[in-house]
Amino acid sequence: MVQEAKAKISNEYFPLKRRRPKARRSVAQKYIKHFIKLGVEPHLIADVMLYNLEVAQSFEAHKNVPDAFYKSMLNSFNELVRFVSVNALLPNFKDRLIKVYETTQEENWSFREGFSRALDILD
Repeated sequence: MVQEAKAKISNEYFPLKRRRPKARRSVAQKYIKHFIKLGVEPHLIADVMLYNLEVAQSFEAHKNVPDAFYKSMLNSFNELVRFVSVNALLPNFKDRLIKVYETTQEENWSFREGFSRALDILD
């Protein structure tokens, strides 16, 4: 189930059958909400949340994206940080979380100060 979600998320940004990516955050959000409703293990949900951000960052590195994309990814990052904090998963995901954050700073993403503030709840 998790692998299927990851494949769909990846296909949103890097499609195999169509020419243009859709890059919709809603696809990942639908899976995440469904997994939460089903009671899927929190570490698997956090993995999907992080995967969505990692794929989106790969996409952004190759495409010119609008500010709405960055705002959407900030929302995803905030949700991820809260989820990891509430479920005490930071030791399992700290390295990947920091890497996503560092990429937002190094690539001068719009709303990058929001990504910094999101990490404040982990202190």
